[in-house]
Amino acid sequence: MGLDTIYARCSEPKETNRQIGPLFRRWLNKGSLGVEPVPYDEFISSDKNAVLDAGDNLLMKFATEHLNYTHFKGLDFVGRFNKKYIIGEAKFLTDFGGHQNAQFNDAVSTVKTEVDAVTIAILDGIPYIKGNNVMYRKITTELQDYNIMSALVLREFLYQI
Repeated sequence: MGLDTIYARCSEPKETNRQIGPLFRRWLNKGSLGVEPVPYDEFISSDKNAVLDAGDNLLMKFATEHLNYTHFKGLDFVGRFNKKYIIGEAKFLTDFGGHQNAQFNDAVSTVKTEVDAVTIAILDGIPYIKGNNVMYRKITTELQDYNIMSALVLREFLYQI
């Protein structure tokens, strides 16, 4: 592999599924859920509807200290709606198999975690394509009673909790 190839590979953009965390946070920061995300101190000092505006470490710290979260996976979402805490992970899945299945399984493991909060998996992309693929089969059978949803319906879900 030559220097040109190394440079080309290093300059490639991240896979779409690896960009979802920052894009999801940007979407939250636009007030898409009807509330502006708030900093940690404001979040813990109130019981109003809110989304915690924090990085991975602070989201994990809050969930660990206040919600008995002991899972090893980081979180993409910590919120409080109607005096209930909600935590979750967001994934944008673009293909079937391999790494995408691992990403799906990460979100599922988070939604199955027992904590003092409502757990959600915010999945977008291909999991909802009807067919004989693993993701669709799982969300329509063994996982149908878990809170797995698209970001498109997240706001409606949060306000009806």
